[in-house]
Amino acid sequence: MKLHIPVPRWITAYGTRFMPFADAASPELPMARLLRLSLFQVVIGMVTALLVGTLNRVMIVELQVPAWWVALAVAIPMVFAPLRTLIGYRSDTHPSALGLRRIPYLWTGTLLLFGGLSIMPFALLLLSEPESANLWVGQVGACLAFVLVGAGIQVTQTAGMALADDLASQDKRPRVVALLYSMLLVGMIVSSMLFGWVLQDFSPQKLIQMVQGCAVLVAVLNLTSLWKQEARQAKRGRREVGGFAQSWRTLMTQPQMRRFLWTLGLGTFAFNMQDIVLEPYAAEILQLDVGMTSALTALSSGGALLAFILSARWLSGGLNACRLASFGVLLGLPAFAMVIFSGPLQAAWLFRAGVGLIGLSGGLFSVGMLVTAMDMGHHVDGGRLSGLVVGTWGAVQASSAGAAMAVGGALRDGVSVLAMSGAMGEALVTPITAYSFVYHLEIYLLFVVLVALGPMLRASRLSAKTNSNTPSTPFGLAQLPG
Repeated sequence: MKLHIPVPRWITAYGTRFMPFADAASPELPMARLLRLSLFQVVIGMVTALLVGTLNRVMIVELQVPAWWVALAVAIPMVFAPLRTLIGYRSDTHPSALGLRRIPYLWTGTLLLFGGLSIMPFALLLLSEPESANLWVGQVGACLAFVLVGAGIQVTQTAGMALADDLASQDKRPRVVALLYSMLLVGMIVSSMLFGWVLQDFSPQKLIQMVQGCAVLVAVLNLTSLWKQEARQAKRGRREVGGFAQSWRTLMTQPQMRRFLWTLGLGTFAFNMQDIVLEPYAAEILQLDVGMTSALTALSSGGALLAFILSARWLSGGLNACRLASFGVLLGLPAFAMVIFSGPLQAAWLFRAGVGLIGLSGGLFSVGMLVTAMDMGHHVDGGRLSGLVVGTWGAVQASSAGAAMAVGGALRDGVSVLAMSGAMGEALVTPITAYSFVYHLEIYLLFVVLVALGPMLRASRLSAKTNSNTPSTPFGLAQLPG
């Protein structure tokens, strides 16, 4: 006997309005498959939280590793960021006998991440013993571990985003992008909380267990993510005459492509210079303790998560992706102003509001530019080079973010020396000066980004007018609740 429970019609009609990203699914990409695919972003979030939010503090404080080693370790993953362009191109043209293009690269990235995380804790423990005769083994092992993890991050995320771009239909693509980046932030937030809980009572054994547990989790989640996502009968890739160089020249001849890339790089640079100085500012100027400064990552990530949800809603209503990015840049101006004024006013609440708004504005900018990149990718050579476009986007963004953090820290140190020595005048002999210089520079760069986005917005309006006679389909999901 079959039990039938009647479901009210209003639930089936309006239920998706209260389920974030419910309409990102399509007949070709059902929700269960989409959520399973998004697990690769959870992995990237987990590994990023481990490197930036946990290991840097553990290496410096608990393991007494020299700070320059920590800075080198955190910077190593960014070294591979420019290779995203080549990775995207290779996945576009991968000549697999099975007809698979993206999956082999996802699997390669998984192996690199697993290998790096497997040897990392032992290398770090050797580094913590400066008198040991095996110190050089620890140095070589740590470099190898971070190189493998850095390469794994770039390969996995580039191939995964290109695969999502292949699977999602054009009208669903903005919602899919927002969902994927929301899962990245969820991975960062949940992982950072779990890492803090596991390492409450630090011991080398707990460090080994935690990092190697992450290695196992990386393999399990990525295997689950890539399983049967790409059809074996898919069109085989093939190497083109002229190879990567010819494809790159084709890409650069696209209208607005050069402007898009340097605008993306400059905007990413402007939003990320504060990453390396935000927590020291909170500790040195606002006298916040370690627990409060550690919560800033969750606060910023929460703002970015809200940005991805809002961007999915606004893009579904037909908002232009470049306009969304411009709105994010505009919100960044008051966000950095809040951080600047929080110091002289000793207003921790204003500082926290600014941090959350920085996460929100940076998230809106990132989603807007990624959706723009995907749209451009489908106009380059009939969409054949979509992976190259997504890879180029990732290369520019990651390289700019890494350079911004390095420049932000260097500027803070250099300006601090000048200010505290009195070289900049007596009125500026205060620790706030160095931090304020970085935040002011970010505001100036955001104004330049707004100017650069202007021609792209005008071009999108002209394109919309040209295509006004063709029926348009609104982007993606049903509207989310306000």
